Amino acid sequence: MANKFKSSATVIPVDQSVGTILAHDITEIRPGQFKGPAFRKGHIIREEDVPHLKRVGKEHLYVLHLEPGEFHEDDAALRLATALSGKGVAFDPHPSEGKIQLKARYRGLLKVDVAALTRINLVPDISCSSRHANSVVDPGDLLAGVRAIPLIIDEENLQAAEEIALSVDDFFCVKPFLTPKTGIVITGNEVFSGLIDDKFAPIIRKKLKDYHCGILGISFAPDDRERIAFEIKQYLQQGAEMIVVAGGMSVDPDDITRVAIADAGAEDIVYGTPVLPGAMFLYGRFGDVPVLGLPACVLFFRATVLDLILPRVLAGERITREDFASMAHGGMCLECDTCHFPRCSFGK
Repeated sequence: MANKFKSSATVIPVDQSVGTILAHDITEIRPGQFKGPAFRKGHIIREEDVPHLKRVGKEHLYVLHLEPGEFHEDDAALRLATALSGKGVAFDPHPSEGKIQLKARYRGLLKVDVAALTRINLVPDISCSSRHANSVVDPGDLLAGVRAIPLIIDEENLQAAEEIALSVDDFFCVKPFLTPKTGIVITGNEVFSGLIDDKFAPIIRKKLKDYHCGILGISFAPDDRERIAFEIKQYLQQGAEMIVVAGGMSVDPDDITRVAIADAGAEDIVYGTPVLPGAMFLYGRFGDVPVLGLPACVLFFRATVLDLILPRVLAGERITREDFASMAHGGMCLECDTCHFPRCSFGK
């Protein structure tokens, strides 16, 4: 993968360029007004274009003479975009300024093979960048951009990058969200007895509504293992496709919700995360039915571990302890006065 440059481009003064064909887009920047191509690749230079080209800082232009084994940046970008795009990813096959942007076909969870992304950027003359993996994206959202860095790229480097892209399943892809019927159990003697008003239900409803999840019902249970397990089993018998249990997730003697979830038959339970807020979050499964145990932090913070895990669960992923451990880097909420999640570092 040698970074070679063959003499396949001739440089000519712009004053001598009339009648020649542009080999690449010419970018113009007018601060605060415009940034984009002033002239497109393939444009035939006219006499009146020369002053404009000089205004954008061009005193010389390239005239291409591609040799065997060399590719123009536009052709390279198209080949790379094709190799990188997995399920749910679309792109305009006409590069702009040598670059192609990958966009989401539908709403879902962006997945990125981060290790492969690093490897592809180690290939000389290749540039590929993306937004963070596990971002929630909407139709048309920008996912990634790819291009060859020089105007002309060697086939050797281009093929090396393609091989990396094609060696993994779905280098970039968007997983569509499921909309599971959800049973909600809210625990706590103080809420069950009416001593205080429940605050969990409105928050949970809103978060599920954002993902179009149906709600089978909302049940309340005291801090009693058998009663909590009974309410969970009731929803499972009604065909619940996800269970959310809120409250009683701390370490106080009365906080027995996590034990009750296990009593109800949950498997692969992971209790405790390195994400703050959300250290006492619980994830498990009843067969294929995920169960989420919500700690009290959900009541006080706009963004918690729930907002990082819920999209992944709705994308059909099974969460492991290793998944939670990997979230430690970036898992510290800065508790800004005004919350800007998800446009912040939390969960990134």
